[in-house]
Amino acid sequence: MEKTLVIFKPSAIERGLVGNILTRFQQKGLIIAGMKMMMLDEKILREHYSHLVDKSFFPLLLKSMMASPVIVMCLEGKDAINVVRLMTGATNGREALPGTIRGDFASSNQENIIHASSCPEDAKAEVARFFKPEEIFDWVPVNIPFVYSALEIEK
Repeated sequence: MEKTLVIFKPSAIERGLVGNILTRFQQKGLIIAGMKMMMLDEKILREHYSHLVDKSFFPLLLKSMMASPVIVMCLEGKDAINVVRLMTGATNGREALPGTIRGDFASSNQENIIHASSCPEDAKAEVARFFKPEEIFDWVPVNIPFVYSALEIEK
Protein backbone atom coordinates (compact mmCIF):
# COMPACT_ATOMS: atom_id res chain seq x y z
CA MET A 1 0.00 0.00 0.00
CA GLU A 2 1.18 3.50 -0.81
CA LYS A 3 0.81 6.71 1.20
CA THR A 4 0.21 10.20 -0.17
CA LEU A 5 -0.42 13.68 1.20
CA VAL A 6 -3.55 15.71 0.56
CA ILE A 7 -4.10 19.28 1.73
CA PHE A 8 -7.59 20.73 1.84
CA LYS A 9 -6.65 24.31 0.98
CA PRO A 10 -8.36 27.40 2.44
CA SER A 11 -10.57 27.51 -0.67
CA ALA A 12 -12.01 24.12 0.31
CA ILE A 13 -12.33 25.04 4.00
CA GLU A 14 -13.97 28.42 3.42
CA ARG A 15 -16.39 27.03 0.85
CA GLY A 16 -17.50 24.13 3.07
CA LEU A 17 -16.34 21.43 0.64
CA VAL A 18 -14.34 19.20 3.00
CA GLY A 19 -17.14 16.71 3.64
CA ASN A 20 -17.94 16.27 -0.04
CA ILE A 21 -14.30 15.74 -0.98
CA LEU A 22 -13.52 13.47 1.98
CA THR A 23 -16.53 11.33 1.06
CA ARG A 24 -15.13 10.84 -2.45
CA PHE A 25 -11.81 9.56 -1.09
CA GLN A 26 -13.55 7.22 1.35
CA GLN A 27 -15.96 5.94 -1.28
CA LYS A 28 -12.98 5.16 -3.51
CA GLY A 29 -11.67 2.93 -0.71
CA LEU A 30 -8.69 5.04 0.36
CA ILE A 31 -7.65 4.68 3.99
CA ILE A 32 -7.24 7.76 6.18
CA ALA A 33 -3.89 7.08 7.86
CA GLY A 34 -3.64 10.56 9.42
CA MET A 35 -5.59 13.80 9.43
CA LYS A 36 -5.39 17.13 11.26
CA MET A 37 -6.26 20.79 10.97
CA MET A 38 -3.50 23.37 11.18
CA MET A 39 -2.47 26.90 10.26
CA LEU A 40 0.37 27.03 7.76
CA ASP A 41 3.11 29.62 8.17
CA GLU A 42 5.56 31.11 5.70
CA LYS A 43 8.39 28.79 6.77
CA ILE A 44 6.57 25.55 6.01
CA LEU A 45 5.06 26.98 2.81
CA ARG A 46 8.50 28.07 1.54
CA GLU A 47 9.69 24.52 2.13
CA HIS A 48 6.60 22.89 0.64
CA TYR A 49 6.53 25.15 -2.41
CA SER A 50 10.32 25.57 -2.74
CA HIS A 51 10.06 25.06 -6.50
CA LEU A 52 7.77 28.13 -6.72
CA VAL A 53 9.49 30.56 -4.31
CA ASP A 54 11.09 32.57 -7.14
CA LYS A 55 7.86 32.88 -9.16
CA SER A 56 6.14 36.26 -9.32
CA PHE A 57 2.88 34.78 -7.98
CA PHE A 58 4.47 33.28 -4.85
CA PRO A 59 3.37 36.14 -2.51
CA LEU A 60 -0.24 35.54 -3.63
CA LEU A 61 0.18 31.81 -3.02
CA LEU A 62 1.44 32.51 0.52
CA LYS A 63 -1.51 34.80 1.22
CA SER A 64 -3.96 32.25 -0.14
CA MET A 65 -2.53 29.32 1.82
CA MET A 66 -2.45 31.29 5.08
CA ALA A 67 -5.99 32.71 4.72
CA SER A 68 -7.51 30.09 7.01
CA PRO A 69 -6.61 26.78 8.60
CA VAL A 70 -6.06 23.84 6.26
CA ILE A 71 -6.65 20.14 6.75
CA VAL A 72 -3.71 17.88 5.99
CA MET A 73 -4.37 14.23 5.41
CA CYS A 74 -2.30 11.14 4.71
CA LEU A 75 -4.22 8.73 2.52
CA GLU A 76 -3.20 5.13 1.92
CA GLY A 77 -4.17 2.63 -0.72
CA LYS A 78 -3.04 0.62 -3.70
CA ASP A 79 -1.37 3.13 -6.09
CA ALA A 80 -2.73 5.90 -3.84
CA ILE A 81 -0.60 8.69 -5.35
CA ASN A 82 -1.87 8.11 -8.88
CA VAL A 83 -5.43 7.42 -7.75
CA VAL A 84 -5.59 10.67 -5.77
CA ARG A 85 -3.99 12.68 -8.61
CA LEU A 86 -6.57 11.31 -11.07
CA MET A 87 -9.39 12.12 -8.67
CA THR A 88 -8.00 15.64 -8.10
CA GLY A 89 -7.80 16.64 -11.77
CA ALA A 90 -5.78 19.31 -13.57
CA THR A 91 -4.23 22.07 -11.45
CA ASN A 92 -6.30 24.76 -13.17
CA GLY A 93 -9.90 24.18 -12.16
CA ARG A 94 -11.12 25.59 -15.47
CA GLU A 95 -9.20 22.86 -17.30
CA ALA A 96 -10.02 19.99 -14.92
CA LEU A 97 -12.44 17.42 -16.25
CA PRO A 98 -15.96 17.17 -14.83
CA GLY A 99 -16.09 14.40 -12.26
CA THR A 100 -12.71 15.34 -10.78
CA ILE A 101 -12.53 17.29 -7.54
CA ARG A 102 -11.18 20.42 -9.22
CA GLY A 103 -13.41 19.92 -12.25
CA ASP A 104 -16.48 19.90 -10.03
CA PHE A 105 -15.47 22.49 -7.41
CA ALA A 106 -12.73 24.82 -8.73
CA SER A 107 -12.65 27.62 -11.31
CA SER A 108 -9.16 28.90 -10.56
CA ASN A 109 -5.54 27.92 -11.03
CA GLN A 110 -4.58 29.13 -7.55
CA GLU A 111 -7.78 28.69 -5.56
CA ASN A 112 -7.93 25.08 -6.69
CA ILE A 113 -9.31 23.42 -3.55
CA ILE A 114 -6.72 20.71 -2.91
CA HIS A 115 -3.06 19.73 -3.02
CA ALA A 116 -2.02 16.16 -3.81
CA SER A 117 1.49 14.70 -3.88
CA SER A 118 2.82 14.23 -7.41
CA CYS A 119 5.19 11.25 -7.05
CA PRO A 120 6.45 8.72 -4.47
CA GLU A 121 9.47 10.87 -3.50
CA ASP A 122 7.31 13.96 -2.98
CA ALA A 123 4.68 11.97 -1.09
CA LYS A 124 7.25 10.60 1.36
CA ALA A 125 8.79 14.04 1.97
CA GLU A 126 5.41 15.78 2.23
CA VAL A 127 3.91 13.28 4.67
CA ALA A 128 7.04 13.66 6.84
CA ARG A 129 6.81 17.47 6.59
CA PHE A 130 3.27 17.63 7.96
CA PHE A 131 3.06 14.57 10.24
CA LYS A 132 5.12 13.14 13.07
CA PRO A 133 5.54 9.35 12.76
CA GLU A 134 3.17 8.77 15.68
CA GLU A 135 0.43 10.73 13.87
CA ILE A 136 0.28 8.18 11.03
CA PHE A 137 -1.74 5.09 11.83
CA ASP A 138 -1.10 1.69 10.29
CA TRP A 139 -4.49 0.00 10.27
CA VAL A 140 -6.68 -1.94 7.91
CA PRO A 141 -10.38 -1.06 7.86
CA VAL A 142 -12.76 -4.01 7.83
CA ASN A 143 -14.04 -3.05 4.37
CA ILE A 144 -10.66 -3.53 2.61
CA PRO A 145 -11.49 -7.07 1.36
CA PHE A 146 -14.42 -5.44 -0.45
CA VAL A 147 -12.21 -2.69 -1.96
CA TYR A 148 -9.33 -4.85 -3.26
CA SER A 149 -9.03 -8.47 -4.27
CA ALA A 150 -6.95 -10.70 -2.00
CA LEU A 151 -4.20 -10.63 -4.63
CA GLU A 152 -3.93 -6.83 -4.38
CA ILE A 153 -3.71 -6.56 -0.59
CA GLU A 154 -0.09 -6.26 0.53
CA LYS A 155 -0.53 -5.72 4.28
